[in-house]
Amino acid sequence: MSVYQKLQALNIQLPPVATPAAAYVPFVQTGKLVYISGHIAKRDGKVWAGQLGRTMTTDEGRQAAHAVAIDLLGTLHAACQAAGGDLNRVKRIVKVVSLVNSSPDFTEHHLVTNGCSELLGQVLGAAGQHARSAFGVAQLPMGACVEIELVAELTE
Repeated sequence: MSVYQKLQALNIQLPPVATPAAAYVPFVQTGKLVYISGHIAKRDGKVWAGQLGRTMTTDEGRQAAHAVAIDLLGTLHAACQAAGGDLNRVKRIVKVVSLVNSSPDFTEHHLVTNGCSELLGQVLGAAGQHARSAFGVAQLPMGACVEIELVAELTE
């Protein structure tokens, strides 16, 4: 089953690449690696604001990370198209870095980030398995609850 068939089976429609909110580009390719800039969680087209452990539960954070994964896949799709292909060219998601807006006593950043990691695995199979870091931070742009970036390797 192709990546796009898996997305369709999961009822996921990839969004267009979001316009950067500051002085950066959505992605950069160097060699076979594609670096996807951090994407903040959005719900209903607006910033999904909140702080884990204070105004949000771990499950809500996991849902937000899942939403970020869909946006990341949309940007990765655009990066693959720019390289003359599509998501079926993804050889591997190399690394995911997750920043979780959290209270000082919140300790479930890894469970929040699973919302992203699990979707990447569902959609990309073995190519979606990746190294990862999940950090708690005091705040994120516009009060977003989660921001995630990734590095992917493409086939020739």
